Amino acid sequence: MFDAISKLFAQPQAGNAPPDAKLSVATLLVHLAAVDGVITDTERSTIAEVLRERFDLTGEDVKRLVAEATRRDAESVDFYQFTAALSRLPETDRLEIIREMWQVVFADGHNHELEDNMVWRVAELIGISTRQRTLLRRETRGDKEDGENL
Repeated sequence: MFDAISKLFAQPQAGNAPPDAKLSVATLLVHLAAVDGVITDTERSTIAEVLRERFDLTGEDVKRLVAEATRRDAESVDFYQFTAALSRLPETDRLEIIREMWQVVFADGHNHELEDNMVWRVAELIGISTRQRTLLRRETRGDKEDGENL
């Protein structure tokens, strides 16, 4: 029993190393598309386009990255392993990640409450304020200023 507990608290093995930023972003986007229970072709296309543009990937690279992200998402129990590294990125990169998340949310024309909640949680974990997150949502959705409090 002591060995089992020791293994639980041991240093991570090479195969269990934290994912890099590229895989972290991909995994968050894959999870976001699935959080409402339905992944549409439009959401899949949006994820592929976001990853292709952000990381300058080929179509095959995107397919491999999404496959690995899907596997990691299925194995994960929370967002921390993906957001920990992202929280150390420059603010401009972190803002872009939230913008990309909103692109996936609005890809199917619907903003499900679970999607909204996930973007909020990730934004908090990577140090993006409520105001910044809300402004990015409005910008991505194409809202005009309406005087609503942020």
